[in-house]
Amino acid sequence: MASGKEIRTKIGSIKNTEKITRAMGMVAASKMRKTQERMRATRPYSRKIAQIISHLAQANPEYKHSFLIERKIKKTGIVLVSSDRGLCGGLNSNLFRVVLKQMKQWESDGVGIGMSVIGKKGAGFFSAIGAEIIAQTSGLGDTPHLEGVIGVIKVMLDAYEAGEIDAVSIAYNDFVNTMTQKPTIEQILPIHTETLVEELKGPWDYIYEPDAKEVLDGLLSRYVESIAYQGVVENNACEQAARMVAMKSASDNAGKLIEELELIYNKARQASITQEISEIVGGAAAV
Repeated sequence: MASGKEIRTKIGSIKNTEKITRAMGMVAASKMRKTQERMRATRPYSRKIAQIISHLAQANPEYKHSFLIERKIKKTGIVLVSSDRGLCGGLNSNLFRVVLKQMKQWESDGVGIGMSVIGKKGAGFFSAIGAEIIAQTSGLGDTPHLEGVIGVIKVMLDAYEAGEIDAVSIAYNDFVNTMTQKPTIEQILPIHTETLVEELKGPWDYIYEPDAKEVLDGLLSRYVESIAYQGVVENNACEQAARMVAMKSASDNAGKLIEELELIYNKARQASITQEISEIVGGAAAV
């Protein structure tokens, strides 16, 4: 059995760890509220632009944008959104597991894969397994801006327009609630518009000003960027929620371990006192 001094040292160390995890949990809870507000603020824009794109896809312009054209997939691109830091439970590993499963499916179908990675955790993991990473970024912080996301997205858009890749998907954690974050893989290109936000009846079309090409080129690029940014914001909210839950669990476990060690310490101290009394009584009897 460990000595009383060793047990006291362990208890002190665990108490310090508990203070850190409790503080980190409180910080994550504060950040989570802010990230949720940002996430909810961006959702209406994403839904509205998706509705417009769905309508445009059903129109009959003289110009057909490449983002709307289906083609045989020989190589696909995937934009992976991960966190820069750990201590957020299984958030990243659950997403990586889903992405790896999808990548194996693509590989079995003879489809090549190129990746654009957002976040240090994703870049480190997929570099280690030898995945082809054609672009990466990190350090977006707790308040990500669109400017920080555009770079890795533009690499994919340029590759798609050049015919180097034939489809683009985004993988991120979708925020369901504080306790649930859902790993999601969503196809960005080519744009699928089977489900319209609202049903359009009768013959109709748009009048484009200045022309269909200029309008569609700008609007479709903004649409893809909005999907990517929304994925980053959703993943950010998931990260803070997962970290808050993980730190609370760590604090609770530390508290339980402290109680167990204090019980062991008290037993060891009691045994030591009993032994000292026995030695004193034995010595007195010998005298």
